[in-house]
Amino acid sequence: MDSLTLTEVRLTPVLVADPPLLNTQGVHQPYTPRLIIEVVTADGATGLGETYGDTEYLELARPLATALVGRTVTDLNALPALAAQVCGDPPAATGPDAVDAGGLRGVRTADKLRLSVLSGFEVACLDAWGHATQLPVHALLGGKVRDRIEYSGYLFYRWDAHPGGRGERDDWGAALDPDGIVAQARRFADRYGFTSFKLKGGVFEPAREIAAIKALAAAFPGHPLRLDPNSAWSVDTSLKVADELRDVLEYLEDPASGTAQMAEVAAGTRLPLATNMCVTTFEEIPEAFTRGAVQVLLCDHHYWGGLRSTRELAAVCRTFGVGLSMHSNTHLGISLAAMTQVAATVPNLDHACDTHYPWQAEDVLTERLTFRDGRLDVGDAPGLGVALDRDRLAALHRRWLEDDGTYRSRDDAAAMRVADPQWVTPAVPRW
Repeated sequence: MDSLTLTEVRLTPVLVADPPLLNTQGVHQPYTPRLIIEVVTADGATGLGETYGDTEYLELARPLATALVGRTVTDLNALPALAAQVCGDPPAATGPDAVDAGGLRGVRTADKLRLSVLSGFEVACLDAWGHATQLPVHALLGGKVRDRIEYSGYLFYRWDAHPGGRGERDDWGAALDPDGIVAQARRFADRYGFTSFKLKGGVFEPAREIAAIKALAAAFPGHPLRLDPNSAWSVDTSLKVADELRDVLEYLEDPASGTAQMAEVAAGTRLPLATNMCVTTFEEIPEAFTRGAVQVLLCDHHYWGGLRSTRELAAVCRTFGVGLSMHSNTHLGISLAAMTQVAATVPNLDHACDTHYPWQAEDVLTERLTFRDGRLDVGDAPGLGVALDRDRLAALHRRWLEDDGTYRSRDDAAAMRVADPQWVTPAVPRW
């Protein structure tokens, strides 16, 4: 048996505490599901991966885990075909469920679900391969071009606690106005050294969010700022906001819904538009790029099928002169380590990467990754350079086992209905 042959694949779904962060669909639930993937080779090298842990992802991950046993960690080009063969197509999403609530990345499809699942397995295989060869993942991807990765402070409107006394409490307090957002940014800057900031918008009427961005600009003059309303605005509203903030924002992310509307907004403003919603597959690139709908693409290895596909995406962006940043969803340290490894290998990483990690008080690693000056160092330890804390993993898995199903699939609208029983996910455009 080849020493790099996979002899075991372990899946551990977990529930991780999440703060009451607001977005246009509702509010984060008290706990969010993640899936921890472990692969073990014949020689005992272990690799870690992480992806979404919602039920529909877990159901696809189980047959893929079984099918991987007996294959080698280097056989990564076969993963997409294997996933298509053994996972099949999950039921098509319709109605409100057609939108991917977990990642807010447009319409959810079977292909997107499979790519998000196989991305976790690809990362785990690369990690095991790195441990087996004593090489960091970035070396397996061709080598790093930078030693530090810049991240952006991710700001949210938020409540001080989850409604109904649910979930865990933290000491961040509420942030529902410009003063609250500025205070949040100052804490991010003081604690982590972030020098650029992104505000999750689409929560309040645009004038209120414009005021928050202008308050940030006054408090942090010259610092890059971004605003992301998750397609909550019409074309007219998007153009008005772009005009108001044209000298303030680094870029405006997904102001309107879909490539056609984004192209219309882009034609009417000089402010760069970014997306992680209207372009999340390679098939969506030609129309968006040729129509000039986006000037910055937010890559995400969970969306695109892994770290190697992320590098391919970066090359396409470089070819078309489209800027590159990195999207983030609620994630733990394994995913952050993977983001950092691939970011180190991409020459055209034009903007600081997003990350939710500072909001996650819980992790499954023996040691949390530490931001210094808003950056993470790119290490040369084997694999991802992180280690699993089995006690922490067991505790978060126990929470998943004890859950009655309320939190096993993320649902921001359901969480909002705890506070407002009449809440319905707003239609787009909201304003």
